[in-house]
Amino acid sequence: MEGQEQTEEKRKRMSCGLYTNWPESLKGAIQESFEYGFHFIVTQLTCPTFVKLFGGPDAQHVIGWTDRMLTSNEWGRLIVAELSRNIDVDSDVDDVRRSNKAILEKELGFASHLGVPAILLYLTKPKNTQLARIVNDKLVSGYTYSVWIQIPMVHASRADPIGEIEHDTWDWWNDFRSFCDYDKRIGLVLEIPDVKNAPSSEELDRWIGEPIKALVLKASFFLINQYGKPVLPKVHQDIVQRFMSIDVQYIIHLDVEAGDHSLYVKYMNFLGKKLYMCDTMSQFVQGCEDYLQNPLQPLAEHLEAPVYEVFEKDQTKYDTYQKAFHNVLEQWSENRIPVVMVVGAGRGPLVQAVLNVSNILSKKVKVYAVEKNPYAMNTLAHRNKFEWNSQVTLVNQDMRNWQAPELADVLISELLGSFGDNELSPECLDGAQRFLKKDTGISIPCQYTSFIAPVQSLKIFNEIKNNRMPDKTLKQSYECPYVVHLANFYQLAPTEPLFVFDHPNFPTSGENPDNKRYKSIKFPPVKKAAVLTGFSGFFETVLHGDVTLSTNPETHTQDMISWFPIFFPLSAPVHLKAGDIVRVSFWREETVEKVWYEWCLESPYRTAIMNPNGRSYFIKKH
Repeated sequence: MEGQEQTEEKRKRMSCGLYTNWPESLKGAIQESFEYGFHFIVTQLTCPTFVKLFGGPDAQHVIGWTDRMLTSNEWGRLIVAELSRNIDVDSDVDDVRRSNKAILEKELGFASHLGVPAILLYLTKPKNTQLARIVNDKLVSGYTYSVWIQIPMVHASRADPIGEIEHDTWDWWNDFRSFCDYDKRIGLVLEIPDVKNAPSSEELDRWIGEPIKALVLKASFFLINQYGKPVLPKVHQDIVQRFMSIDVQYIIHLDVEAGDHSLYVKYMNFLGKKLYMCDTMSQFVQGCEDYLQNPLQPLAEHLEAPVYEVFEKDQTKYDTYQKAFHNVLEQWSENRIPVVMVVGAGRGPLVQAVLNVSNILSKKVKVYAVEKNPYAMNTLAHRNKFEWNSQVTLVNQDMRNWQAPELADVLISELLGSFGDNELSPECLDGAQRFLKKDTGISIPCQYTSFIAPVQSLKIFNEIKNNRMPDKTLKQSYECPYVVHLANFYQLAPTEPLFVFDHPNFPTSGENPDNKRYKSIKFPPVKKAAVLTGFSGFFETVLHGDVTLSTNPETHTQDMISWFPIFFPLSAPVHLKAGDIVRVSFWREETVEKVWYEWCLESPYRTAIMNPNGRSYFIKKH
């Protein structure tokens, strides 16, 4: 049973829908598709032939299916309403545009009347301004369904050897959603291309940064294996696997005689087990994808037990800290017991790591555990008596104010936040280094560097817009950084280093160390047209010698689950062309009471400086 549950955890749910072209019986089509294993159907609500055959004096009132054919619950869960494919409200011919607009208005209204969860529209050309205006009008007028925009992932013009224009359908989509002010109810349905026209890795990365609702797979793309069952070519399997990082559905388009339709669903479920890469991080973040969290304020607020518990789940982090201290103690050659101070001890995982090393090397250590949270001290007191044989000296004080009875040889801390310095590790350690031996004292960590990267994530942009805190205006909401595990995003350039902090940081004069910072960063040209919505932040830290930890995607510590990235939003999406250069300025500022960041875009467009004087977000020092 345990093995069964473990297998289920590593399976990606593959929700499948079926295209059904105006069936004779909608009820029967739904029942049949369910028997095959599909979860929903995509079908038209209107059919000109049906209306014509309806006949009689009441035909003028007929639009399509009667709403009594299904219950409201069934309409609201099982049907994606495909609107007429040949509607052209952007025609250059006035009469055509007017007549098509009337048809579209009727179909949009009918879909709202039926209460379907989503409608499906096709973009067939670059210019869709009128279509976007009409759809946007319905959304702002209170229509509640989602709008699925279907386009080819790769346009056919790419395969045309004599074509003069090569279309990028991402541009079509980007124009459309821009007209609709990036409404979160508008999503994408992508038609996967044939094997010969598979998109590049960079194109797939960009698509993954979009609100994909479904991928369309034609039955004709499936091969028949030696057992007579349909399977996808390796190229298509690779595409499906790339999209498993976000929640998408799959629509099977039966463009050929397909036999037993259930085989397609069974095969997609098989891929959900075969291709899903569920590593340590994936398991840990499940359910947290693109979920906005406010950064911790550990100096102003006492952390609670669930927060400590989450920290302590990361065995990789503590094993690495233990390795760093092992190297220090192994090299200890003085004829006395070293003094080790764990500052910000929490519930004691680093204290345990220090004692582990002491036991492994059979070398005694004198350990202080400094922690200001009285509730965490309760835990430390219990551990000291029942686990550590009372060999640890507990100190319930702020490390910045404590007057230590002796100097430390080693200072160990885990004060780093998602951006390295954003939980005030520099200020805390600068205050604590008073009781570290000036010439020989060792700090673990001894250095950390923050990194940033430009990001496209309309999901995060909309999350901020639609879920702002009641005590903040929309402008203030965009001037706050957020801790978030990014899933539905596109990183536009490699990460670049930002701010560096070293410890110990003894000033040359009697003044306090200066932890203010400024840097302007120029990223390499973007490879594809995209929409910049903010900057993701990470860090790398040197614990001691060659022992390091990193959340930087390019050097991420394997199996480490601590520290989701931090995200610094822009107040409005910025459209970028291929080749554009993104340049951003970042500041770290402080006063006696607080620390805050300011940031602004310098290129390709200038924006106002965000969060000036910490007006919307700051980290409290007390």
